[in-house]
Amino acid sequence: MLFPQEKKIYKSLDELLDKLENEKKLYRETEIKIRFGSESVNEETKKIYICPFTGKVFGDNTHPNPQDAIYDWVSKCKENTERIGGLKSKRFFVSEDPEIIAKYITKRKEPITKIVFSSVITGKLFNSKKAVIDDFKKHHVKFLTLMEVQNQNKFQIEDSLLKFIEKNLTEEKIKNFVNLLANYKEFEPYLEQWVG
Repeated sequence: MLFPQEKKIYKSLDELLDKLENEKKLYRETEIKIRFGSESVNEETKKIYICPFTGKVFGDNTHPNPQDAIYDWVSKCKENTERIGGLKSKRFFVSEDPEIIAKYITKRKEPITKIVFSSVITGKLFNSKKAVIDDFKKHHVKFLTLMEVQNQNKFQIEDSLLKFIEKNLTEEKIKNFVNLLANYKEFEPYLEQWVG
């Protein structure tokens, strides 16, 4: 199992995942707040601009350019059928009356707090640990054959894999394995290629 980011080859994906989780290098658990919309008018609003066709309102303290915003809104408003010189009218209402402003104040839904997981490697947010791990498996590791591991010099072989190779790939064990396979006719073509 090749993990290119560390330039290291591991024995198995599970071993790599355990190591990264233990070192907190795979994901971080974090809390986010999800807010619903923005307020058009609030208690500090002193002046509002109102679309006469839809009732859409822009407050002087909740929008950076409320007058420009209302002009844009009424000029594109689907319910605005009034024409002046062939163009949609840009008529709107303005109010500084605290009682009218108060009628436009609506309570926003309370934000929802949610626990999410961010990938340490990419910074992307995910809904669950499983989603982080699935993304990691899909985009950040590569499966290698033992032959590919032995015939490369770009990546470091992780210690437990190196010990496994040294212990299990001795000449004596390979010879015994080949002799066992020779007892089965279905392996003959492969053995001939290998020995050849």
